[in-house]
Amino acid sequence: MAERTLHGTGATPRSGVGTVVWYGRDISLPDPDDVEVNPETERRRFADAVDTARAELESEREATAERVGEDEAAVFDAHIQFLEDPTIEDTVETMIADGGLAPNAVDAAFGEHIEQFEGMDGRMAERADDLRDVRDRLLRLLTDGERVGLGDLPADSVVLAERLTPSDTAQLDPERVAGFATVTGGRTSHAAIFARSLALPAVVGIGTDLDTLEDGAEVVVDGDNGTLLVSPDDSERAAAANESGAAVVNDSVKTTDGRHVEVAANIGQPAELEPAAKRGADGVGLYRTEFLFLDRETPPSEDEQYEAIRQALDTFPDGRVVVRTLDIGGDKRIPYLDLPDEENPFLGERGIRRSLAPDSDLFATQLRALLRAAADGAGDLAIMFPLVATIEELDAALDALEAAAGLDDYDADAVDPEVGVMIETPSAVFMADELAARVDFLSIGTNDLTQYVMAADRENERVGDLHDPTHPGVLRAIQQTVTAAHAEDIWVGMCGEMAGDPDLTELLVGLGLDELSMSAVTIPEVKTAVSETSYSSASERGDRAQLAATRSEVHTTLDT
Repeated sequence: MAERTLHGTGATPRSGVGTVVWYGRDISLPDPDDVEVNPETERRRFADAVDTARAELESEREATAERVGEDEAAVFDAHIQFLEDPTIEDTVETMIADGGLAPNAVDAAFGEHIEQFEGMDGRMAERADDLRDVRDRLLRLLTDGERVGLGDLPADSVVLAERLTPSDTAQLDPERVAGFATVTGGRTSHAAIFARSLALPAVVGIGTDLDTLEDGAEVVVDGDNGTLLVSPDDSERAAAANESGAAVVNDSVKTTDGRHVEVAANIGQPAELEPAAKRGADGVGLYRTEFLFLDRETPPSEDEQYEAIRQALDTFPDGRVVVRTLDIGGDKRIPYLDLPDEENPFLGERGIRRSLAPDSDLFATQLRALLRAAADGAGDLAIMFPLVATIEELDAALDALEAAAGLDDYDADAVDPEVGVMIETPSAVFMADELAARVDFLSIGTNDLTQYVMAADRENERVGDLHDPTHPGVLRAIQQTVTAAHAEDIWVGMCGEMAGDPDLTELLVGLGLDELSMSAVTIPEVKTAVSETSYSSASERGDRAQLAATRSEVHTTLDT
């Protein structure tokens, strides 16, 4: 096969070379005319398949939490909910009672709901993939189909697929898989996020050109440039095989003209702390506390939360650990909490909105644990409130923190953690000057900020081009936030996916960011990029970029 290059979206700044292995699900349904149907037997088969599927999902969730992180593992909770959905179950039972075979009934019942979700907009459309995953799992069990062992692939395999679901991606072994590429997907899809967590080369959203490749073809997956090179020559193979990323830099870094930029890690569970430290993280810029509340029947105690936070502080005794208070709602659901069934949960009750109302008791306990952790031992704790959109919300959160500090198990006068706000909504950008006057730092969450500024769901491929933080509207929101923070002489960071893209480091330094926080895999590259950047020239380029009228003009500015 002649050498050629396929283009998609790079998910991880890593390259790998290997042999194509296509991953698909060809499940053959039985012909009802060839089988004598016994409804009671079919009902038992369906019930047994549901039980087995539930056990598989719970096991995979646990393994994913350990290998990748709680945030990524939480998607299995949604799969379990679909597996136990009474509407789908009733439809299957009715079809079986009418003489249908269990696998055919499952295929038809799930098919109706998949079609409904595909007709929706935004995050709801993504649920179609989750339903497919649950459906195919049940069909495999009901038809005795073999499940492709993605965890036992030959060494140096490059997995190609129409799409990879969370349960698929969780099986990939970085020691054996050289990378993967998909027809569909974007940079913030589940598969892309898993790839970054596993430091696995990946290119998503290549399109139907990927279908022209066959098993056994040799390819280079370039997750930095977003390309799949087919039939590479010897030098291209060698370059990809030897690519290992930038060297780890343990010291803090400055630009060539002396401006310090903190490079920190986003942490989703305790197992990620040591790897982040080993990759040179200066500290933790986003410590997600949701892992403490997931995969259990009751909320964590104050002592449990205290111990988890102290572990993070002990890992970075000379650095700062920014802990985000509980951020649930949206796509993060906790079974034992009374979360509303909202048509658009990302515009509903989530983040600080829940902490100040239905979850106020949990909030008070968490604040208490944070203050205790800050008072004991080494480490510099900072507390960050998520999804603040109004001054009233911030003032109420600060009042709650003050009330927690008034309790007397420790020396409250000796505890003075930094307090900050995540900038994730246009309202927070517009009010950034007022927010900055009340806190010690601002941290920009570009994943949510981009989808809210651009009105583009980050998981909806149909508006994938709009979910790009280099759009002028997003850059101007970032610049306005930086200006507001510096006017109050406080620091401003970024903890969204944009912060971990080495190609954008110069731009972000030029826009004035004081801190960048990211998945640990890209910390060495970003540190290297900071140390090679002139702040004065980057600042000029940043000014031109945020004044551009179109995304293409922004990229022209970045490329010159």
